[in-house]
Amino acid sequence: MNDAGKSDVLVVGAGVIGLSIARALHKCGAGMVTILERGSPGRESSHAAAGMLAPQAEAETPDDFFRFCRASNELYPAFCAALLEETGIDPEFDDSGTLYLAFDESDLHELGRRYEWQSAAGLRVEHLSAEDTHKLEPFVSPDSLGSLYFPEDRQVENRRLLSSLLSYCEINGIEVISGAEVVTVSGLKGIADGVVCSDGRRFSAGSVVLATGAWTSFIKGAEPLQGIPLIKPIRGQMLSFRAAKQLFRHVIYSPRGYIVPRRYGRILAGATTEDAGFENKVTEDGMTLVLDHALEISPSLESLPIQERWSGLRPYAEAGHPVIGPVGGMERLFVAAGHYRNGILLAPLTAELLSELIVNGEESMFVRQFSKGGTAKFKTV
Repeated sequence: MNDAGKSDVLVVGAGVIGLSIARALHKCGAGMVTILERGSPGRESSHAAAGMLAPQAEAETPDDFFRFCRASNELYPAFCAALLEETGIDPEFDDSGTLYLAFDESDLHELGRRYEWQSAAGLRVEHLSAEDTHKLEPFVSPDSLGSLYFPEDRQVENRRLLSSLLSYCEINGIEVISGAEVVTVSGLKGIADGVVCSDGRRFSAGSVVLATGAWTSFIKGAEPLQGIPLIKPIRGQMLSFRAAKQLFRHVIYSPRGYIVPRRYGRILAGATTEDAGFENKVTEDGMTLVLDHALEISPSLESLPIQERWSGLRPYAEAGHPVIGPVGGMERLFVAAGHYRNGILLAPLTAELLSELIVNGEESMFVRQFSKGGTAKFKTV
């Protein structure tokens, strides 16, 4: 076994969650932080995402998970401003808000239900008529019967966000090692002390964080790992159009799909939800479905050229929500995985919670709610 070095904290996974955790650890004074990535940094589900920060548009009920999503959304303005200052790379944070359209009576009923509970909860939401909807977004389908407007839902350019996080690592001496497929968390007497990769390399560390997305369930421990639910991939296919000018001002949902306007005329459309294992590919049926849902929102998109088609594997946890916190069975081992459709949205708060847990031993309310692990010793060595 080849000893490849020692760090204070090893973060396994270089998606938006792992990169954000590494940055937060560095800012908290955690010591030497190293990131291990099985493939290429930032090229899995974080790269394939749409970058929507839409806790209100996507929420079904005002539960603990909704409160977690909303709290992370509130961190985003400062998070992106800090990254721009730290790296010079603009994540293109946009707080124009989100529209949620209705096209039939069933959709209108759903809008009414959401408006009722969100208004009762004191959240900012507006119920717009068809006329007001079309005034706000002239290129929306004339078949739209009305909408909800969520002024506090936002978006970010997820690929530029990843670039800024990777730049932060480079600037601040956080090594990101590609092609390091972790298979085992090593340890003695129930205390994690590093990881072993599939090629035999061993990396030592005072603490280990698994931010390994859809691949989390493949990783074993020197002791049985307790409390990490099964995490499996759910494929999402997307496409993007190219327009000569910006046609839309807001992220626009229907109950079946969404479109996301970006700068310089790029328009994203998505997305499928497919239990297809680790088969990460674009299919004809998937593209047809995404296109149909996009054209329901705006038939004018049919005249635009399709610029790009892609897919990604969202990490879905069997528990129905992400698992964040200490792992039972091994001290000094932590997990942040299973964020499913909300990895981009939840990155800043997940990072803040875990860095405080690892460096200061501070266990927040959200960690208590979303951790399935046991107790852990928090200080790095």
